[in-house]
Amino acid sequence: MISSIAELISDRIGTMPAGERRAAQTLIANYPLTGLKTVAEFSAAAGVSSPTILRFVARLGFQNYPEFQSALQDELAAQLQSPASRTLDPASPAGGAVSPMLEATLDNLRETFRHLSDRQLADIAKTLAERRGKTFLIGGRFTDPLARYMAAHLTIIQPDVYHLAGQESIWRDRLIDMGKRDVLVIFDIRRYQESLIRFAEKAHQRGVQIVLFTDQWLSPIARFARHVIAGRTAVPSAWDSSAALFVVAETLIGAVTRQLETAGAKRIRDLESLR
Repeated sequence: MISSIAELISDRIGTMPAGERRAAQTLIANYPLTGLKTVAEFSAAAGVSSPTILRFVARLGFQNYPEFQSALQDELAAQLQSPASRTLDPASPAGGAVSPMLEATLDNLRETFRHLSDRQLADIAKTLAERRGKTFLIGGRFTDPLARYMAAHLTIIQPDVYHLAGQESIWRDRLIDMGKRDVLVIFDIRRYQESLIRFAEKAHQRGVQIVLFTDQWLSPIARFARHVIAGRTAVPSAWDSSAALFVVAETLIGAVTRQLETAGAKRIRDLESLR
């Protein structure tokens, strides 16, 4: 399974010199558009030399800059695909319709966690467990059930957890309650939801820490996020799969529960006594 450039960066950024790391961060902040500019434009945006950009591209495994840009163009095309335009893979004669879907989903799980380090998971769990303010969760048209599911668990073990539902105007009204001590968890996969992007930008301007669950092609919200989880979502279907993101969410729910063991257990006992 071919890795996206964002995944390659995640795997290799720890070994990059400072200049190449700055190039990587600049690309992720406006992914993938910065990489579609000329070498000179990319280097100016990153504040590094053109040879540094070329070394960065080579470190990712590309022979030259045009090859790197061709890969980004393919990713951009994949981002923009609608369910109607996706080519469905034929079902295996031996396995029927279920087998290819199952194999693709298992591959998505393996690839998602291969590019997701223990350190990254621990940092996100710490952000969710140790925040001094509120935690808000929201998703898009098809991913909001994940936000609601995660919120339902987190609200049992810690106070001030809110799932943002309803119309966009209702979300915007909640911005007045958000500040630097708060965390906003957003689920957004292709085709990325403009209303979520606008909401994330407003929250970022207020200093809110954003944790983004997205796909391997990266929602534009990544430029505002403190933590980005890029899961694999493509399957042999007209629809993307959220299974890998769901498992990551459950992994984080478990990690936060362990970190809040004493306080969480007390809160659970108190809740049970009220039932």
